[in-house]
Amino acid sequence: MSLLHTLRPRRLAATPAALQRAFSTSPILPKYARTPLYDFHTKPEHGGKMVEFAGWEMPLSYNAPAGANVAGGPVAEHHQVRKSSGLFDVGHMIQSTYNGPGALAFLSQLLPASLATLPVPKADGDVLRSTLSVLLNEEGGIIDDCMITRWGEESFYLVTNAGRAAEDLAWIESHLASWNASHSAEQVKMEVLRSHGLIALQGPSSHTALQRLLSPSTKINKLLTFSTSAFLPIPSLGPNAPAVHVARGGYTGEDGFEISVEGGRTEELASMLLEQSEVKLAGLAARDSLRLEAGLCLYGHDLNEGTGVGEAALGWVVGKDRRTPGSFIGSERTLKELKKGGTSRKRVGLVVEKGPAAREGAKIYSLDAEPQHIGTVTSGLPAPTVGKNISMGYISTAEGLWKKGSQVQVDIRGKMKKAEVVGMPWIEPGYFRGE
Repeated sequence: MSLLHTLRPRRLAATPAALQRAFSTSPILPKYARTPLYDFHTKPEHGGKMVEFAGWEMPLSYNAPAGANVAGGPVAEHHQVRKSSGLFDVGHMIQSTYNGPGALAFLSQLLPASLATLPVPKADGDVLRSTLSVLLNEEGGIIDDCMITRWGEESFYLVTNAGRAAEDLAWIESHLASWNASHSAEQVKMEVLRSHGLIALQGPSSHTALQRLLSPSTKINKLLTFSTSAFLPIPSLGPNAPAVHVARGGYTGEDGFEISVEGGRTEELASMLLEQSEVKLAGLAARDSLRLEAGLCLYGHDLNEGTGVGEAALGWVVGKDRRTPGSFIGSERTLKELKKGGTSRKRVGLVVEKGPAAREGAKIYSLDAEPQHIGTVTSGLPAPTVGKNISMGYISTAEGLWKKGSQVQVDIRGKMKKAEVVGMPWIEPGYFRGE
């Protein structure tokens, strides 16, 4: 984690109740940590509304008057990302690397992804391949969701959630200690990139803005597609600046990039990106509404350690070559859930009739004369792009009402509201697959 130090006690801006329910906290830090962009957020011309999130002081939204750099609040920031480009600070995410002759085998034990099939880069500057995955406990429950990239034959880069830092690091480190104790010829070194920042540039015009900062010989749309990355120099950071890790992807459903940069250069890079006409600042509130429209889970709400891969509709994170019992931690439950009829509930999308949105904790019922409780909402809000009340949740498979087109009802503030089970995502993803 970046800038691990105790912050001066201060009163943070209150998080609206609806957003408080969408964000998690972690006791890993004695107070609140700050990313390398804290001072950048709180500049008067940006007006970052800082809140506590997962033990970090992070911008909920930007409250300076709308202008060149500021969209004008959470909904405006949401639309900015959908229509052009938004700049997010995601430096609270935990970045770590794994190197050594046993790195592939060790990580394949922890993750169900097909890491062995990720191409090995043959030279510096080669395109790197990433995949989404999950850390599982012994019972097959999801400890966290993550993104892993192959940097070399026995070299990997992992990004995990800030709200799970304590649990993730403890889990990985305990297994790493056991691995290294029993594999003298296959030692693995883990390093947490505590001094690095992480910037997400998201939206359909993000490639245009980023292209201006790259060398003219680097054509970003020729080089990178969704789930690929590369180390790229940014000439304006100076001739001695190390290349930054640019990954094409993100958490909004749009085309975009996540850029890992040494902490001391993070604000400089963010400022250069914000100078581009397509880009405005975006905070946690917009990130939450964007990810929900894209049908993406938020850990601690849509996923937890009791949730299995199959019931969460995440079966695709288990590689086809990893479906042998015992091939990874938690495989017994996971492989059982991937079979037809292997789960007692399923993660679903809902569209709820007009009125208040069905938010986390709302109970889902059948439409029977005597309604049966069949599920629970885990995330929900009025979706700015969709223009409807949308929710994500889990519904029992016993009654068959988890299937698309099923009509159900949701208890919202003591009143039953009609809802329909729908497929996710609610928007057409903008991931860049190539020209």
